[in-house]
Amino acid sequence: MDTFTYPEVGATRLGPLPDGYHHLHHRTRVGRGRSDFATAGAAVTEWRVHRAAGARVNASAARAEDGGGVRVSLGLGPVRFTAPCEVVWTAYERDRTGFGYGTLERHPECGEECFVVGLADDGTVWFTVMAFSRPASWYARLAGPLVPPVQRWYARRLGRSLRRIVAAG
Repeated sequence: MDTFTYPEVGATRLGPLPDGYHHLHHRTRVGRGRSDFATAGAAVTEWRVHRAAGARVNASAARAEDGGGVRVSLGLGPVRFTAPCEVVWTAYERDRTGFGYGTLERHPECGEECFVVGLADDGTVWFTVMAFSRPASWYARLAGPLVPPVQRWYARRLGRSLRRIVAAG
């Protein structure tokens, strides 16, 4: 059985993010109204937004659930990096839907990331990606300063993908 590679399990649920890690916080407007909120929430928790952004996802369940395993793979052709994670929390609430997952052994990074859709009081639907991480593998350490910009690029890509999913209805 794999174990988490960091002690602050669940810190992305409500914050604050722990010191000693690179922090990522990206927020994208993806729609408006309860229908867009429901569409976005389903796309996030059913892994569709990750797949639409180009990731391969192998999850233990069709929808994010506490304790569920997920392996996310990114790359081009035969050069792929696989990231084993476990869902550490989920939120299926009236105005907030999403989940956070944490890194397991053999993940190139160490930390946690969450993907949350929120419905604001004014009806705006927001998608937030928040994470804390630091290198855990030799190649992540070697990539050093390139990792945070790649993480920001991927968060923006997720936001654009979710906006397209919501617009398609």
